[in-house]
Amino acid sequence: MLLPYKRYADFSGRSSRKEFWMFVLFLVIVTLALVSAAVIVSPHGAKNHGAGLVFFAALGLFWLGSLVPYIAVHVRRFHDQDRSGWFYLLGAIPYIGGAVILFFMVRPGTPGPNRFGDDPLDRGLITVFS
Repeated sequence: MLLPYKRYADFSGRSSRKEFWMFVLFLVIVTLALVSAAVIVSPHGAKNHGAGLVFFAALGLFWLGSLVPYIAVHVRRFHDQDRSGWFYLLGAIPYIGGAVILFFMVRPGTPGPNRFGDDPLDRGLITVFS
């Protein structure tokens, strides 16, 4: 889940679907936890919303710190499919851009090495029946 933070600004190489989706799951879990905490400590009708704002500020800082790894893992997923990382800019197209990005993120990568590096799923295992 945290591997994209270790490869913070690494826009080269390849990332597996598992690495990408586990990172997305981590982002969703942290976001839900911080929003839930903000809602719990700042109930509707309360006069002091300061505690809730602290959690929303933490959420903003979390997403600010996660932005570069989020983009980098997207670029590496495109590289895993032997596509340019510039495909990430398709997300800027209103209405359909997000669907196009989602389509590419669920697709498997190219097996074996490609122009962006070795297959991230290749564990170097020797097959007995080859």
